[in-house]
Amino acid sequence: MKKLINKIRFFTALYLGKCAIYLLRFTGSGGTSFPGKLAMTICPDILRELGAKYRIFMVTGTNGKTTTARIMEQILQENRIKYISNKSGANLISGLITTLISDVKLNASPTSPTALLEVDEAAFRLSSKHIHPAVLVVTNFFRDQLDRYGELYNTLNVVKEGILNNPETTLVLNGDDSLCASLGKDVPNPVVYYGMDELAVPEDNNRTMSSINNDASYCLYCKTKYEYQYYSYGHLGYFKCPNCGYERPELTANVVRIPAMTSEFSTVVISTPSGVFEANINLPGLYNIYNALSAVAFAEVLGFSHKKTIEALSSFESGFGRMESISLGENNIQVILIKNPTGFSQVLKYLSSVYNSSVICFMINDNIADGRDISWLYDVDFEPLKNMQDNVSQIYVSGTRAEDMAVRLKYAGIFTDHVSIEKDAQNMLDFALDTLKPGETLFILPTYTALLDIRKILKKRFKLKNFWQ
Repeated sequence: MKKLINKIRFFTALYLGKCAIYLLRFTGSGGTSFPGKLAMTICPDILRELGAKYRIFMVTGTNGKTTTARIMEQILQENRIKYISNKSGANLISGLITTLISDVKLNASPTSPTALLEVDEAAFRLSSKHIHPAVLVVTNFFRDQLDRYGELYNTLNVVKEGILNNPETTLVLNGDDSLCASLGKDVPNPVVYYGMDELAVPEDNNRTMSSINNDASYCLYCKTKYEYQYYSYGHLGYFKCPNCGYERPELTANVVRIPAMTSEFSTVVISTPSGVFEANINLPGLYNIYNALSAVAFAEVLGFSHKKTIEALSSFESGFGRMESISLGENNIQVILIKNPTGFSQVLKYLSSVYNSSVICFMINDNIADGRDISWLYDVDFEPLKNMQDNVSQIYVSGTRAEDMAVRLKYAGIFTDHVSIEKDAQNMLDFALDTLKPGETLFILPTYTALLDIRKILKKRFKLKNFWQ
């Protein structure tokens, strides 16, 4: 009798979840989370039931999850593997359930045999009790939304607990991140690591460790301060504890050289156990090289050919709000999500590599999904923006904390006559577009909920894809 009741609950949840997805998307809403919440209320075990039907690949970590997942998607496509993924970035439990519900038929059989799921770091522990990935990619650990995640090492331990629920999962870990690499040391899983060689790191990155914002200065195991042979950014690099000997592990996939880094793409030479190859990455920035490298390590685990991986790296499309570009003829709009000090600093460094003049819009919200505490803005390195401000014709600040952003820019030494406050997103966009001169780029840098707001406006005005597509 109990089995019958559970079966009725499951199919009721599945049917109503599908109906909710259809209705919400028909009305223009995303339908990425509510259907999953509804289904889970009716059948608490629905994620376990659905997850058992798939071969699952997962991505978690602080920065780069969505971009990494997009590159992995392209690799799967190049290798003709049919899959379902949460393209929208809805990466909490409800979003995972919605993704799987959208794929299965009414008899609960999957349309796609493979699921590629981006999962929030804080949600990974719970999801790991229900679904068991074949491969888990962990991008990095940086300080992010302290009011939500708590102290950085808490996030690391949450992910570790989730991994311990899945001892057979193959881990793909950032070996340059002392926090991320420690997972491979502390769990029984099979592990591969990726990272950068010294010759690949741009020379201007090799400052002293005291001159950077380092989230992980001290050894996890003995609390001695790390020594670095070199670093790429943040606390990523070749670390070593002079006391207990904990150091960056041997890498499976590593960038040995970066022949070109432009404002549009990067060219890299990557070494793997199956050979060395050169590839173009269809996104700029050192942090996107790391994202691509994690996907390369993933491809190595699955035994895919370098040819297919090279094609994927050069052809994948960025996810919404992650270096998303909109062509306006002579001008261009580029939308880049910002959410923590390290990521924001890297975006500003990227902007400093763009040679044509620009207009910049910062959109700062403090909703729950953004993090209520915005003091992290004072940990961002604004030096690149200060140095390039003569090449920026106007800066707009918007969002619920627009005034705070304007004050931060003033403290950073940005010309105040270049800064305008416009809290309404629609008005901000209108003013910014009117300000653009021929050949200029409009950079929009929003926090997460601000991204959702501006993306709706941009979609309507420029007939873009829905964010879940």
